[in-house]
Amino acid sequence: MDLGLKGKTAVLSGSSPSRPLPLRWLAKAKVVLNGRTEARVSAALAQIRQGVKNADVRGVDADLGTSAGVECL
Repeated sequence: MDLGLKGKTAVLSGSSPSRPLPLRWLAKAKVVLNGRTEARVSAALAQIRQGVKNADVRGVDADLGTSAGVECL
């Protein structure tokens, strides 16, 4: 399935390590990964980088339920 993400930026929030990440969809996009804790974001980043070579991905730990977290993202 082609979601048309090539050359676009995708924001993926709720990066819980217990949820499988759609790795094949993320391979074509620039990805900003969000989670509430640095540990969860780091674990999700590692999963993506292991599954997608040369992944263009970065992480932001911020609680999007707060205005400060939204501003951080």
